[in-house]
Amino acid sequence: MRTPIIAGNWKLNMNPEQTAEFVKDVKDQLPTDGSVEAVIGAPAVDLPALLENAKGSSLKVAAENSYFEDEGAFTGETSPKVLAEMGVDYVIIGHSERREYFHETDEDINKKAHAIFRNGITPIICCGETLETREAGKYQEWVEGQVTAALKGLTADQVSSLVIAYEPIWAIGTGKTASSDQAEEVCAIVRATVAKLYDQTVADKVRIQYGGSVKPANVKELMSKDNIDGGLVGGASLVPESYLQLVNFNK
Repeated sequence: MRTPIIAGNWKLNMNPEQTAEFVKDVKDQLPTDGSVEAVIGAPAVDLPALLENAKGSSLKVAAENSYFEDEGAFTGETSPKVLAEMGVDYVIIGHSERREYFHETDEDINKKAHAIFRNGITPIICCGETLETREAGKYQEWVEGQVTAALKGLTADQVSSLVIAYEPIWAIGTGKTASSDQAEEVCAIVRATVAKLYDQTVADKVRIQYGGSVKPANVKELMSKDNIDGGLVGGASLVPESYLQLVNFNK
């Protein structure tokens, strides 16, 4: 059985004070029976407040990005080694906004995955196609290519433990959502790609999230699908009430 994982991705929102208030509002209402894993991904400047206030709760903490080197002359970057020392659980990498705005390549994302694992953290690796790629009927090969490149050189044990988030770019922040069948189709493609690269045992263990305008109104339907193991959630994760509805979707 794969434990469902609902991860908020705050992007460039919230300050440390707002972060502390958010955690205080949600931490006593999170699942504690292991039925769902609740995660918040916050900007680097908010991570100390998030980690401090999440102590003693079941809330897991994700960084929104890291570099692929632990230290050195890399002004403005975030060290995966330091994130590990801080106690971060996950790092989100390969998000379409990182690829588009900051020109990150498949090779960059693969190097980051190796660095994150090297430091004992777990990556959440994003993949997804543009509207043009979907309408051209090339989304399957596109997503397969992204997943294959991201996992290059990782061991079967590493891949078994990581999270892959499928986020169709046309559904991020647009209010549009892939139908549950569309989301399931591509999440199944992701799992089949892992099976092809490794084996079915590894593919059955890897958790696959859907991201793209996930909200309380559609989370139950999405989570009912065989290959969708969670959500990577943007705007709906910024409000305590809606975040709690998401992580408690099965109640």
